[in-house]
Amino acid sequence: MSLKFIAGPCVIESAELLDTVAEKLTAINRTLGTEIIFKASFDKANRTSVLSFRGPGLEKGLQMLADVRAKWGLRLLTDIHESWQAVPVGEVVDVIQIPAFLCRQTDLLVAAAKTGKTVNIKKAQFLSGADMLYPYEKAREAGAGEIWLTERGNSFGYNNLVVDFRNIPDMLKIAPTVIMDCTHSVQRPGAAGGKTGGNREFVPAMARAAGAFGANGFFFEVHPDPDRGLSDAANMLPLNELEPLIKSLL
Repeated sequence: MSLKFIAGPCVIESAELLDTVAEKLTAINRTLGTEIIFKASFDKANRTSVLSFRGPGLEKGLQMLADVRAKWGLRLLTDIHESWQAVPVGEVVDVIQIPAFLCRQTDLLVAAAKTGKTVNIKKAQFLSGADMLYPYEKAREAGAGEIWLTERGNSFGYNNLVVDFRNIPDMLKIAPTVIMDCTHSVQRPGAAGGKTGGNREFVPAMARAAGAFGANGFFFEVHPDPDRGLSDAANMLPLNELEPLIKSLL
């Protein structure tokens, strides 16, 4: 199985940002022979503070993602937070992502799966890899095209995560595709005064360690100037560092 790569900004900030990132991903695909899937969220419904930027919303966000596909030919991934979003999102993207905190929500999983699209289920911060059998079964029984599982760390006390890499082989017993979320796994949730902090310097090591444990997909949130990003600024990878990192994983 060839490695899967997912990359893009945490949230849709502007059409200009999407174009900048999409142009770079297209160039990497051409150079390395990869097929990076473009990711961006139209609504960050799980921000720490009510004052945090959430995105352009469903209608405008989906149009902006459709424009990325039309202009750059990239496959698309975005996440949903409510069941009713599955149908319109499924008409635009190739992969529907279930956020970690919502991975046990039966109606959400079923709605995503019924679109027939690939469903990427992120493992909750409070679950083990083996526990992901049950979200997987919900999506499978509802008719998902493919089902991917994603590791993103577990809660470790307050404002911190720890990654138990044994979750990766445990999830490979359930699903053939297991993704490592290399940027969310270095988050410091709620640890930056009303927003999430993080340690992006550990992103490459997270990717390499996950590969050693058998991960066959890698998820990176990237931004040309991460510190100015409107969501997950502290853990996004600088866009210019993505190509050498992917090259090292091939």
